[in-house]
Parts: sequence; C-alpha cells; structure tokens
Amino acid sequence: MNDTILNFVNIDKVFSSEGIDFTALQNINLKIKKGEFIGLSGKSGSGKTTLLNVAGLIDPPTRGDLFIKNINTKNITDNELSLIRAREIGFIFQTFNLLPLLSALENVEYPLMILNLSEEERIQRAHLALKKVGLENFTHHRPSQLSGGQRQRVAFARAIVKDPTLILADEPTANLDTKTSEEVFELLVRLQEDLKVTVMLCSHDNDLISRTHRQIKITDGQITGEVIK
Repeated sequence: MNDTILNFVNIDKVFSSEGIDFTALQNINLKIKKGEFIGLSGKSGSGKTTLLNVAGLIDPPTRGDLFIKNINTKNITDNELSLIRAREIGFIFQTFNLLPLLSALENVEYPLMILNLSEEERIQRAHLALKKVGLENFTHHRPSQLSGGQRQRVAFARAIVKDPTLILADEPTANLDTKTSEEVFELLVRLQEDLKVTVMLCSHDNDLISRTHRQIKITDGQITGEVIK
C-alpha cells in the first residue's frame, strides 16, 4: 500500500517581477507520507512558505511534478485542484485569517460551504471541531472578543473541520507570547496524534521544529538537511 501523500519531483518555483526572475525553490525532491509530523526550518526568505504554498496547491510549480496521492497535479484542471484543496488540505496561518464579522462557529463552518454539505451537518462538524480545541463555550464569540491563543485555536478548528489529509501550518505561534505559543504547539501535537493527520509546520522557532518527527532544513530554496527521529 502506498502511503505517500505528497511527492515533489525535481520541483522549481520561479517568480518574475519587472523582467527579473527569482528562484524561490530549486530541485526539490521530497516525499511526505501519511501521518508524518514535519518541521520546516530556515531563515526568512529561504523558501519555507513557498514550499508550503506549492504543497497547498496555492502556487503551481514552475518546473517539475507534484503528485498528490499519486495524481500528477499537472494533469488535472484548476477546478479539480480547488476541490482537492477544499477537501484534503487544512491551512493554519500566522495571522489567524479569521473573518472579523463572523462568530467562531461561523468561521469554522466557512470552509465547509463549498463541500455540498447540509447546514445541519456543517454546524454539527463545526461544533465538534471547536470542542476538540477546547472552545465549545466560545461558539458565538467574534475574533475581537477572543485572545490571540483562542483565535489560533479557532484557526486550528477551521483547519480540522473537514477531516483533512494534510495540515499546513505557517508560523502558527509567531504572534503569540511564549506561554500561549507552547499551549498552541501542544494542541497541534495532540491533534496530529489523535487525528492521524499529516502536518507540515513552518517555523523560525528551532525548539518547536526539533520536537517534530522529521525536520527538513531549507536554504536558498533547496533542501540542505534532514533529521528523522
């Protein structure tokens, strides 16, 4: 049985601006397996976020092939890519990216809107996701009524509500104080273990990265080191 979720094969990512090309990723070869907890480390501008964006089907590779569950993303339509992203991938961002006019419950329910689920099922799943992150008593609170740690927990609930195969977390603790950062990271660890979901975590915090199962170092758009526990 092939348990590879993502397979990067000779992937380059080049951005162009005003006639100048910038290579953000170069010759990336990487297999991500089901249930792995991967930490991506590297300096600002090293290519970590670009790698997550390629993995999340936000930025297509300039060259090379990205396979998702053995499907070459080159060979499917934009609509099919959007459906895979909507069904299979959960995103957690540094700045939470919550909609300010929606309640916690509505923010978590939002990604389910395009999955053709009934309103009853959407609300039920959103309630369950908020319970998993310890916010079952904050369903009607808007983001402005929540602390930074609580807002990130809502973002975690939003990421897991659709039972994704893959969670991509881009600096999820960067805007939090040390204590809250530790609490949020421990929650991510627990969710990864309980849900058996694959997680790719990008962080400048080497202490957090060192606690993941597989650590990958990115330097100038290339993989320059790897440690597997």
